[in-house]
Amino acid sequence: MAPDLNSLPPSPLPGKAVNLTRNGLASGPVTTGQKQPNILYIMADQLAAPLLKMYNPDSQIKTPNLDTLAARSVQFDSAYCPSPLCAPSRMSMITGLLPMKIGAFDNATQISSDIPTYAHYLRLRGYHTVLAGKMHFVGDQLHGYETRLTSDIYPGDFGWVVNWDEPDTRLEWYHNASSILQAGVCVRSNQLDYDEEVMYRSTQFLYDHVRQGPEARPFCLTVSLTHPHDPYTIEQKYWDLYEGVDIELPKVKIPKEEQDPHSKRLLKVCDLWDQEFSDDQIKRARRAYYGAVSYVDDCVGKLLDVLKRCRLDDNTIVIFSGDHGDMLGERGLWYKMNYFESSVRVPLLISHPAQFTPHRVTSNVSTLDILPTMCDLVGTKPSPFLPMDGKTLLPHLEGRPEAGHDEVFAEYTGEGTVRPLMMIRRGRWKYVTCPADGSQLYDLESDPLELTDLVRSEAVTADEKIRAVFEAFEREARERWDFEDITKQVLFSQRKRRLVWAALTKGKFTSWDYDPVDDGREKYIRSHIPLDDLERRARFPAVDEFGRETGSIVVADQAGSHGL
Repeated sequence: MAPDLNSLPPSPLPGKAVNLTRNGLASGPVTTGQKQPNILYIMADQLAAPLLKMYNPDSQIKTPNLDTLAARSVQFDSAYCPSPLCAPSRMSMITGLLPMKIGAFDNATQISSDIPTYAHYLRLRGYHTVLAGKMHFVGDQLHGYETRLTSDIYPGDFGWVVNWDEPDTRLEWYHNASSILQAGVCVRSNQLDYDEEVMYRSTQFLYDHVRQGPEARPFCLTVSLTHPHDPYTIEQKYWDLYEGVDIELPKVKIPKEEQDPHSKRLLKVCDLWDQEFSDDQIKRARRAYYGAVSYVDDCVGKLLDVLKRCRLDDNTIVIFSGDHGDMLGERGLWYKMNYFESSVRVPLLISHPAQFTPHRVTSNVSTLDILPTMCDLVGTKPSPFLPMDGKTLLPHLEGRPEAGHDEVFAEYTGEGTVRPLMMIRRGRWKYVTCPADGSQLYDLESDPLELTDLVRSEAVTADEKIRAVFEAFEREARERWDFEDITKQVLFSQRKRRLVWAALTKGKFTSWDYDPVDDGREKYIRSHIPLDDLERRARFPAVDEFGRETGSIVVADQAGSHGL
């Protein structure tokens, strides 16, 4: 049985308490017993798994670093997000709970600060939990992370509340056609500014960590990049990677009038219904997206290179995933917010060759499973007296698929729908249902492009086996979700937040956005910083007076420690 959290000591790793200084790094070494593995968790934003070479041999996207990482990883070939929208997906991922259980209804919902996240569980095990980059928190900006290295790229307030009371009104902050119409090369963008800061802060954290010496606390560093999220623009270097490449057009084209009800609403919500894009416009948008994915690949390569040069790679578990995908023109749809594969299926790699033999997993899993899996990786368990929707991936990591799970649940109540939109993915089947739209059923084994909705095609009435599968899903959905009650909860939450937001925008505005501490008085060489600390920071690796490496021993008077 999992241990009672109340019985756990403040830190199960032996050693004395540490005063935290300088961006949350320990000011002195911590004596520990068994060396716990570090965790580097890299996230990309809006990265569609079906477009990547590791999942699609015909992919035109150049990702040499990810391909190398995949070859050293347990690669999950059928991993899904718990909601095809940034904030709900991320809030579910960090808590292991589906969106409706935590009130993660849209991109402007805050989850309660008393809901444990993987950061809380790892802190209880003595880990330094660190976040660099996007997480789309609203209100509380830490949720268990001890240190946050950057601000978020998106607002941490109620400004992006969805309004189901006016379902036909297009709010000004919704996606629109500009990302496609204006696709191409940029010299600079907000997103490049952001990810460059994320990369600097992340690599600097690793450099600072290794100079603490071998007794430093283990870390769990989450690096969350905003690329390849639209707008579809990237700098020349990455655009040029695809010079001369005949960019593929989407494989599936569906006339607007033949779309399912939810897809029709999405086209209108995203201001795409009246747009007809030329092949050249589509190719430019896809080429810029490809370039942005290659940019993410370079970032991954840089992080892994720093790990290796800092000699942290052997004892660091690397996880790579994303929050949701991007339709990128498939079926005439763009962005996400639906349950088709390019929107809801995400990459998932877990690499630690010393512990797990690289192999591929075909079972259906979710990023909900990351929290219980991280717990297993560091020798703990989620609390037994709290709910948990995620399931550990450890059996799959250990090559025991018969002991693992093969099902995913997902929930969506954001823009583009007017009632709860739910998904069950199990075995070969994908089932989607919404009170406003009816249900859909796809057999992804025989129909990977999701060309035939078995409900609309009437296969559920013509084929007894398919009818039995469909009816079982229908019963399960009714038992699992109270759609009427969820609708009431969503409307109540939306109305509250709209009222509060309207009030907060009057008079003096106080931002909830995170402002990272970057105190220049506590960096580099300062008179008040203990000499032992300065010696550790002076250089890595440490050397003696003859320039020979000294291993973990830091000798006095290292060049650069005094600045003389």
